[in-house]
Amino acid sequence: MLKITRISALLTTLLSFYVSAKSVDFDSAWQNVLTNHNGIAAERMNVQRQESLASGTSDLNLPSITLKANYTYLDDDVTVSAEQVADSAGLAFPAFLPNLTSTLSERDIFTSSIRAIWPIFTGGRISAAESAAEGKTEEAQSQLKMKQQGSYEDLGKYYFSVVLANEVVTTYAEVEQGLAKHRDNAIKLQQQGQIAKVERLQADAAYDKAKVDLRKAQQNSDIASAALRSMLQMNESVTPETPLFINQALPQMTAFIDNTLATYPGLDLLAAKEKQAGSLIKAEKGSYYPEVYLYGNYNLYHGDSLSAEIAPDWMVGVGVNVPLLDNKGRSDKVVAAHRAVQQVQYLKKQAKQDLSLLVEKTYREALQSIDEYYGLASSIELAKENVFLREKGFKQGLSTSLDVVDAELYLASIKTQRSLASFNYMISLIKLLALSDQTDTFVQYQLQAREGK
Repeated sequence: MLKITRISALLTTLLSFYVSAKSVDFDSAWQNVLTNHNGIAAERMNVQRQESLASGTSDLNLPSITLKANYTYLDDDVTVSAEQVADSAGLAFPAFLPNLTSTLSERDIFTSSIRAIWPIFTGGRISAAESAAEGKTEEAQSQLKMKQQGSYEDLGKYYFSVVLANEVVTTYAEVEQGLAKHRDNAIKLQQQGQIAKVERLQADAAYDKAKVDLRKAQQNSDIASAALRSMLQMNESVTPETPLFINQALPQMTAFIDNTLATYPGLDLLAAKEKQAGSLIKAEKGSYYPEVYLYGNYNLYHGDSLSAEIAPDWMVGVGVNVPLLDNKGRSDKVVAAHRAVQQVQYLKKQAKQDLSLLVEKTYREALQSIDEYYGLASSIELAKENVFLREKGFKQGLSTSLDVVDAELYLASIKTQRSLASFNYMISLIKLLALSDQTDTFVQYQLQAREGK
């Protein structure tokens, strides 16, 4: 009766937890991360920012038009006399004529105009700026993809850590139930005088230790659940629906390596940096070429003075800036830009080597987990049989309480080891899929694992 009550209480606790928790499969959890993860959202905003900046560089090809207004206060009116005009013309001013004066400009001067400048040749510096802006946008897009890839791997660890922790809780619950049964048998056998008191005490101690281990496993499960809940930004408890699984085989390793080298965003990021460095070369070389531009000016208001009346209303022209001597180190900057391109090229070569090694390492770790999982199948059967025989022998006086406890703990350790092998396989598989940009095939591996059972 005591045993039934204990099991009922455990089931009630577990059922109440699962009823209050929200069930989420791995794919839904990933969609949640894509939508709500603050780090991904920040990288997405960076992409939009760079797109806006890149769009703005196209305006460099357009004319710049400015409205200009000036107010000037002179110490006196600007005037000219008839004598001054005659002198400037080289004529003798008749003495009998009065010396008349004319005001060219009053001391308060207000003018306004519209000025336009249109670059028509800049030595390739505008196109270099556009290319550099495109490279920065591509870099931001690669950073977003890398953040998504890293978040996918993180979600796999958090999500399946909860699944593993729950399996461990189930295993230790079975141990606790098995040792509770063993303790009840020990009490009965001691009462019947078939075993010594020390054997019953051994059973009590083992049962108490099992309860401690179970509570510890439950706490570890709660910690893992809290981490997953935090990543999903959910206040309610989360119950993973997708179980741990393992496939009997994987596609060829070369397929993962080829896909990784073809799609890995880190390589795209380096390509974007190489593009920016190439644009820098064009920009620095462009400083050797002249700038040619059209310009125009139209006076909107220039007052009522004589000078304003004789001044033209508009003017247009062509301007040229020819750099003769530069003190900004143009040649050194061109050399530095070439070095930047070479640096990125070396980084790309090294990154490809490192990626190939990382994929191979992860792939072999996955195979190792597969071997371990299936290799432990016979150990599970042996451990179960050993528990049965030790418990039976204990009732017949052929086994000690310690033998039964050891058998229960050994079975639990094998189950835990097998669950851990499956967990390690899941982490390796998720990393392979993330590296090779095949996260959408995760469900296929899950279905294959079901069919292989």
